[in-house]
Amino acid sequence: MAKEEREAGKHKANEANEAEAQWQTAMEKLGTRVGGDAFDRWFRPANFAGVEDDRVVLELPNEIHQVWIETNYLDELNAVVQEAIPGVREARLRVCEGLPPEHGHGANGAHAVNGTNGSGKASGGGQAVNGSAPKPSSNGHGTHGDDESLETSTLNRRLKASGLNGKFTFDSFVVGANSQFAHAASMAVAERRGVGYNPLFIHGGPGLGKTHLMQAIGRERLLHSTSPKVVYLTCERFTNEFIDAVKRGDLERFRRKYRSAEVMLIDDVQFIAGKDRSQEEFFHTFNTLLDGHCQVVLTSDRPASEIKNLEPRLVSRFECGLTVELQAPAFETRLAILQRKVDEWKVKVDPGVIRFLAERLRSNVRRLEGGLMRVATYCSLAAEPVTAERIEHLLRDLLREENGRKVSIDSIQRKVAEAFDLRLADMTSRRRPASIAFPRQIAMYLSRSLTNASLVEIGEAFGGRDHGTVIHAVKRISGVLETEPNLRDRVQLIETELRR
Repeated sequence: MAKEEREAGKHKANEANEAEAQWQTAMEKLGTRVGGDAFDRWFRPANFAGVEDDRVVLELPNEIHQVWIETNYLDELNAVVQEAIPGVREARLRVCEGLPPEHGHGANGAHAVNGTNGSGKASGGGQAVNGSAPKPSSNGHGTHGDDESLETSTLNRRLKASGLNGKFTFDSFVVGANSQFAHAASMAVAERRGVGYNPLFIHGGPGLGKTHLMQAIGRERLLHSTSPKVVYLTCERFTNEFIDAVKRGDLERFRRKYRSAEVMLIDDVQFIAGKDRSQEEFFHTFNTLLDGHCQVVLTSDRPASEIKNLEPRLVSRFECGLTVELQAPAFETRLAILQRKVDEWKVKVDPGVIRFLAERLRSNVRRLEGGLMRVATYCSLAAEPVTAERIEHLLRDLLREENGRKVSIDSIQRKVAEAFDLRLADMTSRRRPASIAFPRQIAMYLSRSLTNASLVEIGEAFGGRDHGTVIHAVKRISGVLETEPNLRDRVQLIETELRR
């Protein structure tokens, strides 16, 4: 047995050395592609943390490194790891707050292990842009004192084991009119006050904070429970692991893993649509969790009823709890988010610049933070003052996307009425002959697809109809478009004209 253990240890060490060598090769290629200065600033502090599933895990010293790499160099990074490391699909970035900016390695640097600085001692605390020490975390645990460090260390281990990112807290979530209900519901679930909120279904467009709220729930449960089993995963990962379990003939182990959770957090459930066997397994897992009084939280980019190719029985399960929607933040909320990030990153940005960003980047929080990241980095590196022209240049791609023609419900109603030779008043009238009702449903469908308006807002715009009428219209038109190519072409033409 001892010999087998030694052999296994040698094999594991060889695999680690091989992965390290492949990573060094990837970094050499990356240094060539992005240039020496960019590589030294953004990638040299990185720590290679190994390979998980089909992803290389790269640890970074702070959030500014993560956002900058994701915004500017993610494609290059994914390309070199795919070339250098067999079986790897992409790189996964995560912040390791105990990692100092000088930590890690470049193409030829030494690789530190488990957050040490090469001398066997733990590395220092995380550092923001200007080198300041990090603030205490929102849970009240500071960075000094053996007891507090022990508590923080225990929480971090729990977070990692659960698949959670410690930066997603309720304290760091900026609440506005667009997110007040979703935030309150999430807090209730986290504090076990939302007895009937099971499952909690959070939906909204990308970059609006769905994952943030979901992970904050998991973090609170870990923080205030002695031995909770909290599991966070994406629906894509659930599907991939299910397929692997089927191939290995190891379904029982897979089921034990996910059917014994106390809190199950599943991100992006829309990705299970159209996958029949995965939906079957998901359905039984979901039922087992609810029967065992496990709290389930789901996120999606759209309401459950609007997810195409999702089994009706899953739709009904998803809708049996509480459904909340996140919408795009208003100007005041965007301003507060930017100010929070400026304080968190400890960067100096002129208030006029912050206001410019809040006014011009309106669609989602992720884009807002990306714009701030570019401007803040430029401010910290450039010797020249930041001008309006320079900001326009730095953000030209983001502003181009934001400035694309905004489609309104009114413009949709006019275009559909014109296409079907109706009066504009027919879009809001109570008349229900098929020649009017069907085009009106198409207009509702396009309003849901092309605008950020809620179901209630769409119903109001169509003569004060309720949200159920809008849901019915969206479902009906979605089904008809799949079976009638002529109508699909006609609707696509309307959509194209609206976007011009």
